[in-house]
Amino acid sequence: MALMRFFRIQLIAAVVVLLLATPGCATSLKKGQSGQQGISRIGFTIQVGAFREVKNAERLAARLQEKGVEAFYFRKEDGVYAVRFGDFRTRNAARQAAAKLQQEKLLTSYFIASPTEPVLKKGYPAEVRKPAEHGTVKRHASAGGDMGGIAARTAERFVGIPYRWGGDTVVEGMDCSGFVRAVYNLCGINIPRTSREQYRVGEIVGIDDLKDGDLVFFGESEDRINHVGIYIGDRKFVHAPRRGDEIKVSALDEAYFSKRFIGAKRYF
Repeated sequence: MALMRFFRIQLIAAVVVLLLATPGCATSLKKGQSGQQGISRIGFTIQVGAFREVKNAERLAARLQEKGVEAFYFRKEDGVYAVRFGDFRTRNAARQAAAKLQQEKLLTSYFIASPTEPVLKKGYPAEVRKPAEHGTVKRHASAGGDMGGIAARTAERFVGIPYRWGGDTVVEGMDCSGFVRAVYNLCGINIPRTSREQYRVGEIVGIDDLKDGDLVFFGESEDRINHVGIYIGDRKFVHAPRRGDEIKVSALDEAYFSKRFIGAKRYF
């Protein structure tokens, strides 16, 4: 319980300071957008592991979730998996949190990621090429600070991963919104947790004006949204279809999704 309270206090402090300050991806947010409730810039985060097996990364993320820590895993550019969590005002605060987890034998070595440090290395977005069997669109990220393009390429990196957001401790339906939240976290933006909450913030985008990195929402109505994905161009999006299933690419024009499309939002 003490650890959970510690993380909550650090998270609240980070959000307050980040909303008032302009470090990191400040220029990537639209004017005035950082003031929207539920959207803020990510501070320092803790990164753990270089797992060859995705199941090992999933297992650590689930153990952290059980401790009240919102952790997620992702595939790095070298093909190994890492786990990331936290949102801290300072590097020292992140170190203190990591030290507490080390004492509990949850962590060994770790890395503190700066809010200004890009997850994708320079030049990497243009090299993204996924196997054809996954159906990923082969595209280049736009040049010059295109955070939407980087978000789309980051999302593509998840394709083929059997994703489970937080293991068995998270309610059904959390995986799709947890996935897009993880991608945006890696891009330095903190968005709300559920698909319904995500739809309430951000800039409204028409289906004919979609750009890479926009979120696309599905459901029965605006009040009954139950699915979300990340647009990657060519009327395609990356999403987590169901619990334990692989992250995949689907088309907006597929009958199932075209009938349930509710709208899209932009956060960069």
